[in-house]
Amino acid sequence: MRSETRSLVWGILLIVVGIIFLGHNLGWFYFDWEFVWPLLLIVGGFLFWIGWLIKREEYGLLMPGTILLVYGIMFQYSALYGWYYMDLLWPGFLLGPGLGFFFMYLFGPHEKGLLIPASILTLLALLFWSGREAFRYFWPLLLIAVGIYLLFRNRTKSFDSGTSNVQEEVNEKGKEE
Repeated sequence: MRSETRSLVWGILLIVVGIIFLGHNLGWFYFDWEFVWPLLLIVGGFLFWIGWLIKREEYGLLMPGTILLVYGIMFQYSALYGWYYMDLLWPGFLLGPGLGFFFMYLFGPHEKGLLIPASILTLLALLFWSGREAFRYFWPLLLIAVGIYLLFRNRTKSFDSGTSNVQEEVNEKGKEE
């Protein structure tokens, strides 16, 4: 970013922040940091995502952008409706980086190594949320589905390898005759 553009952006930002504080002090509107500060995290997250949209090869911007968005949403919800909700929302601290790794994989060069922490962190977040009523039936069904998949995956591989062995034996017997 050029020096002139950078000065313009910072100048506008400082003017807007100054007007907000002055308006609050003059009684034009009510401004309470307790409810507003999480919006700074959300805006910061969007800025990281916009940075990635401008320069797509910088997929590393997706991690801090996603973390700031998830955390900002969690904090904003708690600031508005009560901080006791953090008792329910805390697995989001695992979900933020998990989604960040997932988005880095999805929108980056598809490095398979990113899927491992994405899967672990996301599944841990869902696992910790699973004790709640909304997820009570999800985990048993997921475990059953994964178990069925593993059973059939191994059967298919052994069946395919058994079929090829039978075909090889038939071909060898045909060559001998």
